[in-house]
Amino acid sequence: MASREFLKILQLARMGDVSAQQNLASAYLTGAFNTPIQPSNALIWLEKSYLSLKNQLLGVASSSGAEITHPETPPPEILEMYEKVSAIPLGATFNSPAFHFGWKLFWDLAHANMPASSAAQWQLAELLLDPSKKNLQGELNHWLLRQESGVDFLLLQKKAKEFLLQLADAETPFTNSAKDLLIKLQPKDEALSSLWNAWLTEKNEDALSQAAELGLTVAKLTLGLKLAQFDEVASHENPARAVIGKSNASLKKAAYWLELAAKDGDSDAWFALGEIYRRPQFSGYNANESDHCFNRAADLGHAQAQYRRGANSWRKREKVEEKVRGLQASYWVWQAHQQGVPEAKELLSKILENASSPKDNDWFTLASYAEKALNHHAEYKLDEEWILLCHRLIIANQFNLSKAELLLCEIGQLQHEHCVVVDIRHELPKILPRLIQIDTTQQRRSLLAAGKVFASSESGVEGNLRQRRYRFDRVTEWLTATFSQDQAVA
Repeated sequence: MASREFLKILQLARMGDVSAQQNLASAYLTGAFNTPIQPSNALIWLEKSYLSLKNQLLGVASSSGAEITHPETPPPEILEMYEKVSAIPLGATFNSPAFHFGWKLFWDLAHANMPASSAAQWQLAELLLDPSKKNLQGELNHWLLRQESGVDFLLLQKKAKEFLLQLADAETPFTNSAKDLLIKLQPKDEALSSLWNAWLTEKNEDALSQAAELGLTVAKLTLGLKLAQFDEVASHENPARAVIGKSNASLKKAAYWLELAAKDGDSDAWFALGEIYRRPQFSGYNANESDHCFNRAADLGHAQAQYRRGANSWRKREKVEEKVRGLQASYWVWQAHQQGVPEAKELLSKILENASSPKDNDWFTLASYAEKALNHHAEYKLDEEWILLCHRLIIANQFNLSKAELLLCEIGQLQHEHCVVVDIRHELPKILPRLIQIDTTQQRRSLLAAGKVFASSESGVEGNLRQRRYRFDRVTEWLTATFSQDQAVA
């Protein structure tokens, strides 16, 4: 059964409210308000919102003759809409009435130069090239022939391959995924497959060498690990177990093949190269190059490399110049922890504070009152400053903030991928920043809700510290007086 909040948003969206249409799309995409995740419905409402925005902006711009429909020069409202649309999984909306809108817009974005372009390029490349989507690609080809006679599906795939190569060479959130897909798309003719099978079944070293020479990435990696005498069985967990007495000549050959595999984007190859450059018997010994290789492996998602990078950053935190000490280290250790590296959990507990039990925090009661007030803010006619303070109370409870941190922290700058950074040195220089791990879904939802409200509020609306303290006293007194009786009855 739909919640009251969802039904209210749905009603406003059907009346043409652009903000409500976007919120409804977000609900279908994220599952907010206990809504079933349906990318197709999300795209339908984003199309309606997009058209409404264009009509509104065209009306405003009609007097000056401004053009807003070209994707290379969009106004901020349309630019934000493009980013929201590019987050929709396009392949999951194939049978949606809005798919045609999404398909056209994704191609426009992919050819433009804006933040949403890389997301559009990746989705088109994955949809058109991923071998696991062969059935969907066939259906898409038939759909295109019905929509646009003369469309060459092979040319579209060729353009998608260009997007994939661009992403692999750039630094975007989709770079690693693009490299992984390029590896999947490597030629796998019968001769190459038979050579690799000969190595797997018969341990035929000549077949392994030929497969590597023909360009098979996994063969290059395997040959490099074999020449370095790394423990092949444990290579994916920690390909660093080598025979110390291995000759320099063999290590040079190993480095050659591993470098070729690394250029293909193989994280294990980068990690193994990092180990080779640390070997004292290797003539190319270079600690800086070793760190570079480990960092590249970490960037590509290698769990042990991520832990190593984080641990090194934590050891050198006194020497590393960063705005908040330990933030970089915590990110890489958290990434390793997500992949199940046992040592990462202990180190992460030293870097990040944990506040995963809000019921034990001092702000719990007031935060529960604040949630009730926000859920019925139209009924109580709360001022904007009171709404902002209610969100601060909820965030303070979720992360066990002090009163000074509650009043002064920059809500829009709190959240990072893995933690919140509580830094109030702009007002109280002697208070050190704190890094607090984000552990629960409720913590993320609270940050998301507060972030949206604060992003839409005017700068300076909360006033200075004295004004915030005065408002804090008034709001908390009102919350207690209004909701404490309800709680007692309950």
